[in-house]
Amino acid sequence: MDRQLEHVLAEDYLADLPGRPLPELRALRAECQAVETQLSYLRRLVQGRHDIVAGEVERRRSGGDPVDVHALVERLPDILSDRIRGSGPGRLPTTIEAEEPTGALADRLAALSLSVPTDQPDLATDPQLADAAAELAEIEAEVSTLRRAMFDRIDAIEAELTARYRDGSAQVDDLLADAAE
Repeated sequence: MDRQLEHVLAEDYLADLPGRPLPELRALRAECQAVETQLSYLRRLVQGRHDIVAGEVERRRSGGDPVDVHALVERLPDILSDRIRGSGPGRLPTTIEAEEPTGALADRLAALSLSVPTDQPDLATDPQLADAAAELAEIEAEVSTLRRAMFDRIDAIEAELTARYRDGSAQVDDLLADAAE
């Protein structure tokens, strides 16, 4: 995903949108949406792991025995449902078929998951859990920043498409014809 991100986030990616043909604009939008879908999936993976680690940290602070994770397992439905609806305007995904995330951020998540496995939190010390929670929060913030950049690009492309439909330089029939092909 790193190459895709680098390409889509390049300074010249959105250069001369008004001069680009309609099919190219649609391809740019689709490319941005595909990257955003991967980022969205990665973000949810990070959030889930963060929620589990934070739940275990809280359980231990409340006097829970580090070796007995039964209480954590019982709380998993509540822990993992906390973020069903996040803050912000929200956007419906264009597809739910996300590929397994790859790249530097996914690698960081994988490495962290190996060092502090969320399926065996009893193997982690309190400081390891605290460090993992902080690292997961940092990864989530980075992914969220990248998603915001993707939404900004998608919005710019959609604004150009909307302007073309509004001024008549693009027709809905063209869109329907493209979809039929």
